[in-house]
Amino acid sequence: MGLLAALRLFCVSGCLLLLCGSSWGNNASVPLVIWHGMGDSCCNPLSMGAIKKMVEEEVPGIYVLSLMIGKSVVQDTENSFFMDVNEQVSFVCDQLAQDPKLKGGYNAMGFSQGSQFLRAVVQRCPDPPMKNLISVGGQHQGVFGLPRCPGESSHICDWIRKMLNSGAYTDAVQKHLVQAQYWHDPLNDDLYKKHSLFLADINQERVVNETYKKNLMSLNKFVLVKFLQDTMVDPVDSEWFGFYKPGQAKELETLQESAIYTEDRLGLAEMDSAGKLVFLATDGDHLQFTQEWFNDNLLPYLR
Repeated sequence: MGLLAALRLFCVSGCLLLLCGSSWGNNASVPLVIWHGMGDSCCNPLSMGAIKKMVEEEVPGIYVLSLMIGKSVVQDTENSFFMDVNEQVSFVCDQLAQDPKLKGGYNAMGFSQGSQFLRAVVQRCPDPPMKNLISVGGQHQGVFGLPRCPGESSHICDWIRKMLNSGAYTDAVQKHLVQAQYWHDPLNDDLYKKHSLFLADINQERVVNETYKKNLMSLNKFVLVKFLQDTMVDPVDSEWFGFYKPGQAKELETLQESAIYTEDRLGLAEMDSAGKLVFLATDGDHLQFTQEWFNDNLLPYLR
C-alpha cells in the first residue's frame, strides 16, 4: 500500500521536513534495501525517493537500493497490483545476489506490503544475509478488508475489492492479484490454508519449513511498526502479527496468543525471548510519520 498520499500530506503540512536534521554515520554503513507498498514505485520523489534521499543525508556514505520490480517505474507500480508475489520475491532475490555492494550483508526496510515481501526474501534467500528487517506498517498476518486502496485509478481499486470479495482463493485471482496472496479470511481458514499461494507459505500454515525458520531467526532485529490510527490495514493488529481468532471476524488475538507463536512455527517466540523482536507504535494513519520520529526510532537500526 503506497506511501504517496501520506507523504503528499506531510509535504503540504510541513510535518515531514525531509531536508532537515543532523547527519551521522560513516562510509562503512551497512547498505539498505527498501521495498515500496501497493500503488507506489521505487522512485517517486514524494515517497520512496524521499525516503532514500533522507537516509542518504542522515547516514553519509550509505548505499540505498530502492527496489524496482520491472523495467520501468510504470511497470513497478503495475506489478504492485498484478505480478505474482512469489515471482516478485524471486526477482528480488536474484537482484540482491548479483549486487556486489550487498555481498557483506544489508539491512532491509519494507513499507506496507513491501514488508511481508521482504520477510519472504529473508526466509527464502539467505545470501546475501539480511541483518535487520524493519517492517513499516506491514501486514504479516494478512488483511481481511481493503478500505482505502491507494493508486491513481479508483476503477482499479474497485475491481480489486470486487475480486477479493467474490473469490480471493480461486486460482485465477490468486495468481494474478497481489492483494489476494495476502488475503486472510478467518471465516474460511481451511480454504485460506489450502489455496493461499504466498502468505500461508511464509507463515508456515501448511507445513513447517525449518529453513524458513532458521533464516528468519538469523536476523539481529526484526522491527515491527504499527500505526495506531491506521484506516487502511484491516485489522491493524496484523502490523504486529496479530489477527482475528479463527472462525470469526470480531475478536482479535495478539501474536503471543496465536498458534504461529505458541507453536513457534517461525521462531518468533524464540526471537522474542532473545530480544530480537521490537514492537514500535506511532500515532497517525497508514505510513504517516515525521522525520523526527523516523530518525529517533528507525535510523538506529541502520547504523
